[in-house]
Amino acid sequence: MKYFFCSFLLFPIMMNSQANFDKAEKLFSQEKYTLAKPIFENIIKDNPNHLKALEYLGDIEGHYKAWDNAMVYYGKLKKLKPMEADYYYKYGGCLGMKAKEVNKFAALGMIDDVKLSFEKAIALNPNHIDARWALIQLYLELPGIVGGSERKAQNYANELLKISPVDGYLAKGHIAEYFNRYKEAEKNYTKAIAVGGSKNTYQKLSNLYKNKLNQPEKAKEVMDTYSRKG
Repeated sequence: MKYFFCSFLLFPIMMNSQANFDKAEKLFSQEKYTLAKPIFENIIKDNPNHLKALEYLGDIEGHYKAWDNAMVYYGKLKKLKPMEADYYYKYGGCLGMKAKEVNKFAALGMIDDVKLSFEKAIALNPNHIDARWALIQLYLELPGIVGGSERKAQNYANELLKISPVDGYLAKGHIAEYFNRYKEAEKNYTKAIAVGGSKNTYQKLSNLYKNKLNQPEKAKEVMDTYSRKG
């Protein structure tokens, strides 16, 4: 009887908490982050281990480029649920963005942790697409003297090709474009269109024609083809 009475008293509190979470989640989906944030903060005051509220707060801080604040939330999530790949991916992403904003000496000290975070995400979820994309970009942007490597970027692109062919071709096109091998990039973006056919695949090829090959008429033709397809 005592257990039933306590449960009866707690039920309205639980319902109110869920209603607040649903409200904050809706605001977040509408990109009304400044309105959603205090509601999520109140939720974790009452329930410090509320995983989704913590993740949304991390996402909000990341949106506003408050990388340290975001990493606090993602760091807590990693401790609460250490087998969740996305938490490591998001933590690594924030650390990587922070590394771009600090001096080069400080950034060098962060690179290994960035790599390890993305690699951990892949270890926990072998099909993690975004972590591979992040590692590709990291290896392209890093100078060779501190670990930059087209070969390593290509290895992750090859892995993407097996997991998600459209991402694999887009990644290979991106790498080729990064090194100004525009014909190779064109070939891979065309393959991505054939496999995926999404607006993003058409835009990649269109942007290549417009921004790198100075062929605005071909860029328009590509997007016109997509419009007719739809």
